Amino acid sequence: MEQIIEFVVMVIIISASGVMAPGPLFAANIAYGLQGGGKAGIKMAVGHTIVELPLVILLGVGVFSLEIFPEFGTWISILGAITLFVFAGIQIKTILQMKKTTSFNLKHSTILTGITLSALNPFFIIWWLSIGFKLISDAMLIWAFMGIVVVFLSHIWIDFVWLYSVACLASKSSKILSNRNYKILMIGLSAMLIYFGISFITDII
Repeated sequence: MEQIIEFVVMVIIISASGVMAPGPLFAANIAYGLQGGGKAGIKMAVGHTIVELPLVILLGVGVFSLEIFPEFGTWISILGAITLFVFAGIQIKTILQMKKTTSFNLKHSTILTGITLSALNPFFIIWWLSIGFKLISDAMLIWAFMGIVVVFLSHIWIDFVWLYSVACLASKSSKILSNRNYKILMIGLSAMLIYFGISFITDII
């Protein structure tokens, strides 16, 4: 039980840094939230999940086929660590340069927007092919196929809570992106990304 709790906490922290990062989906969620409130955030999360669930399953199946290579774990750890460092740097830079976002009229389906901005977001795909793949492979070494479930459930609820919360706040105040506390939170999460990146490297030394 202690092992699964520790792993879930790690997945939540790493996932939060990616989920809360400013990006196309986040910006669109703000814009839709200004008009639709929390419901818009839920719909955005549903669209995101439609892309994310099959991707996670495919990556889980890939773990079984790639595990036959002796150096698989080492290369995934190195790739995951490098990606964490890069993401942390990008997030810190983006947060420090972030400015207030203006609202605009939107007529497209919120769910469809969530699907499109997730499927066509290279950072989202890269995150799962590197950091996410590392988490999935580690989980499957411990719990086999159930590891996919552990990782996905530990991750996906954050998407719903975050997108819903941001959309709710956006509907009440257009000043959310200039919130100083948000910047501090994101910088703190970026620091945690660096910490886990270092741990990925030390695990294979």
